[in-house]
Amino acid sequence: MPTITDRYSLAQSRFLDACQKNQRPENAVTLLAVSKTKPIEDIEAVYGFGQRAFGENYVQEGVEKIQALSHLDIDWHFIGPLQSNKTRLVAEHFDWVQTVERLKIAKRLSEQRPSDLAPLKVLIQVNISQEASKSGVLLEEIDELADAIAELPKLELRGLMAIPAADVSEAEQTRVLKAMQDAYTRLKNRYPQLDTLSMGMSGDMDLAIANGSTMVRVGSAIFGARPKKQ
Repeated sequence: MPTITDRYSLAQSRFLDACQKNQRPENAVTLLAVSKTKPIEDIEAVYGFGQRAFGENYVQEGVEKIQALSHLDIDWHFIGPLQSNKTRLVAEHFDWVQTVERLKIAKRLSEQRPSDLAPLKVLIQVNISQEASKSGVLLEEIDELADAIAELPKLELRGLMAIPAADVSEAEQTRVLKAMQDAYTRLKNRYPQLDTLSMGMSGDMDLAIANGSTMVRVGSAIFGARPKKQ
């Protein structure tokens, strides 16, 4: 049974190999460790290996971990679906929100962000594969939402995020990843401060890095598979 040390080492090696193979500087892509449902001890262990960016999917669980680990210099990303009644907790505790898809949510995050904190960094979630089961705006809706977010005082628009369909051919995966890269490039021409294209997970990390991802969200490859529900 591989240990968390083994898994992190393998994930890091795979990450670095993908960067090197695709001539991407290591500092051009961020490895986000997705720690949802995992205990604080595992986060502390991975932090000890030098990992600083962590992602959480569930608001209450994430807030509890942020509070318990407030003595560590962790960059916390919220990467799950966000409902209106949970925006305050996210605005008050997280550094990033990767799943903004509605102006209503963006406005609430801006209004509820404490004035003593830096602006909340946000990504617009794009439903690039147009799956009914997934959240996100369509490609043609990106500009309108981006323009609205850019006007909100306590938010900082930093880029785009997507979860491409997994059960498709590599050619189709490549097509949608390239479409995301093109959308990001167009938006960056309008908003030069953009620096984040978050796409790729444990299963498609290599392909995402090959197609312009600047952040890959890796959970099971680092922390192991989550237990199956009984």
